[in-house]
Amino acid sequence: MTTQAKRIFASANLAAADDAPLYMRIKKIIREAMDSGMLQKGDAMPGERDIATLLDVSRVTVRKAFSELVDDGILIQKRGSGTYVGGPLVKVEQPLSRLTSFTEDMKLRGLSTQSQWLSRQVEFATPEEALKLSLSPQEKVSRLKRLRFANDVPMAIEAATIPERFLNDPSVVSTSLYAVLGSQGYKPVRALQRLHAVALEADEAKLLCVPTHSPALLIERISFLSDGRPVEFTLSHYRGDTYDFVAELSLAPEAAS
Repeated sequence: MTTQAKRIFASANLAAADDAPLYMRIKKIIREAMDSGMLQKGDAMPGERDIATLLDVSRVTVRKAFSELVDDGILIQKRGSGTYVGGPLVKVEQPLSRLTSFTEDMKLRGLSTQSQWLSRQVEFATPEEALKLSLSPQEKVSRLKRLRFANDVPMAIEAATIPERFLNDPSVVSTSLYAVLGSQGYKPVRALQRLHAVALEADEAKLLCVPTHSPALLIERISFLSDGRPVEFTLSHYRGDTYDFVAELSLAPEAAS
C-alpha cells in the first residue's frame, strides 16, 4: 500500500469528515482527495480490504461507498482489474426535435466520444426488421452493435440495422454511422422515435457499469430518406442517470383562444 493511500485514508480523516454515516464520510474523503489532486483520473484505488483496515471500518461499509461512487461515475470498476478513479458523471439533455447521431450530439457538447464494437455483421433480416424497414423476407441487412462512451463514461448500447443495399459493409463504419450513410448519398432526413422506460438486464447493466435492473430508456428509432424509404432501424438503451430527453411544446391555436 502506498504512502499516498495511507495519507488519504487515515482514520483521522474519517473522524474529521462530519457526523454523517460512515459510508458517506468515505465518499467525502475520496471526493476531497480528487478535488485536491491527491487522486487523479485513471489512478488505481486501494482495495476494499486495505481501506477498511486503514479506517477501521467493515468491508461492507467501504463496498457501499464504492458502489455509490461507481453509480455516480466517480469510480470505475473493471472486471478482473480493480477500481479506478473516473470523473464527474456526464449528464446530457437531448432534444427530441432534432435528428442527429450520437457522435454529433456529444461533439456539440464538447465531449469526446469512443465506441466499443460488440458486433458487425451482414445477415438476413428478421421478421421485425423486415417490417420496420419495408424489406422482403429474403433481403439482407447490416447489423452494428456497439457500446457508446462520452468522456470515457459508458452512455448507451446501440444496435442499428441498415438494409444491405444502403450499407453492404458494416466494417466501414468507424465512428459516425450517419456520416458514412451521408457520404454514400443515404443520410436520414427525418425519423420516428418511441421511448420506453425499462430495467436493464444483467448483461446490459454490466456493459453500462451500473447495477442490474437500473433504470434505462429504450429508444426505438426508424429513420427515413428524403424519398420516404426507411434507411435505419435502431434500438438503443440509454442509462437513466445520464440522459434527459427534452421536448419543446406549444399550445395549439384552437386551445389558446
